[in-house]
Amino acid sequence: MPASTERILVSHAGALPRPDALQRLFGAGPGFEDAIDAALPGAVAEVVDRQAAAGVDIVNDGEISKRGLFTGYIRDRMSGFEAEVGGDRPPANAGVTGRDRRDFPGFFAAGFGGFDFKGAMPASEVTSLATQYVCTGPLRYAGTALVQADIDRLTAAAGAHNMTAFLPAVTPGTVEHWLRNDYYPDDESFLGAIADVLHEEYTAITDAGLLLQLDDPDLPDGWQMFPDMTVPEYRRYAALRVEALNHALRGIPPERVRLHVCWGSGHGPHRDDIPLRDIVDLVLSVPAGCYSIEAANPRHEHEWTLWEDVRLPDGASLMPGVVGHATDVIEHPELVAQRLLRFAKLVGAENLIAGTDCGLGNRVGHPEIVWAKLEDLSEGARIASRALFRDSR
Repeated sequence: MPASTERILVSHAGALPRPDALQRLFGAGPGFEDAIDAALPGAVAEVVDRQAAAGVDIVNDGEISKRGLFTGYIRDRMSGFEAEVGGDRPPANAGVTGRDRRDFPGFFAAGFGGFDFKGAMPASEVTSLATQYVCTGPLRYAGTALVQADIDRLTAAAGAHNMTAFLPAVTPGTVEHWLRNDYYPDDESFLGAIADVLHEEYTAITDAGLLLQLDDPDLPDGWQMFPDMTVPEYRRYAALRVEALNHALRGIPPERVRLHVCWGSGHGPHRDDIPLRDIVDLVLSVPAGCYSIEAANPRHEHEWTLWEDVRLPDGASLMPGVVGHATDVIEHPELVAQRLLRFAKLVGAENLIAGTDCGLGNRVGHPEIVWAKLEDLSEGARIASRALFRDSR
């Protein structure tokens, strides 16, 4: 995992805006797959170039090749399930705003909250809420060519700048969010099968020399999905999903892995989110070299004090979100620096990476805002670095 004793490095949590030409192709619907494939190498290079220009040190492909929600791409890389359209079975859970919907029914009934993609999601990529995906047979990995294409494009683009790069992938518990089990005898075997599928994706990424980012909003936001669970019950639920994730990571060096957790990216109350303190030990039980945790969101920014008495695993770094996706207001670099200085005092400046709460690409109002946030994130990291490392220069 990249580290520096001279300055705070800068990265982000994943999704970035697609270049306009590529976005138009994705929005054109079926029949443009070959054109998309032809455009992707140049589009990935453009996205990496923009990250470099914004001052980002650890870059990715912006997840611009992935259709639909960031979880949707894995449906193209698995077999053993079917789409159930318009069925009469109730959803398997209350959804990632379940507790908030219970407590703020008027807010949601009025059409607020949920997942606001600010027009960044073409209609061709939106799956009907009436569609459920059901595991009907043994799950198998079918993504070898697709993940290799992602790897090749990012390796070429990052190599042009001699930059460290990461590829995100989802976790077993997050896949379970949208995949109903009608085949495996119990949760353990179902999660184990998902973990075996994802192990192949994870291994391909790390064997290629890229960092693997595990996107695991499931770990905190599963709490919202089961409104009647107590904290001890939810911890047992979450521990089983962490066990599956650790199974998927078998044989992969922790220093090649970073774990991203957040409370979902819905623009809503979040008053019923589970506190980080209730699950932080589970988060840190995943063998990773870096932990990316939401910390600028107004419901969770106060939790920086938790690190006064929680210790990172030896050799690990913390990437707190010091720029958020919940607002189009661009954080001032001085505020970014203040947030970083808080964490540096608790975990050590050498163990700190400046990050974002979540992927910015689909969450703020316009690509201009995304790139401005990353620029000011980088400037804030420079301000904090001057304060933290000036004695060493």
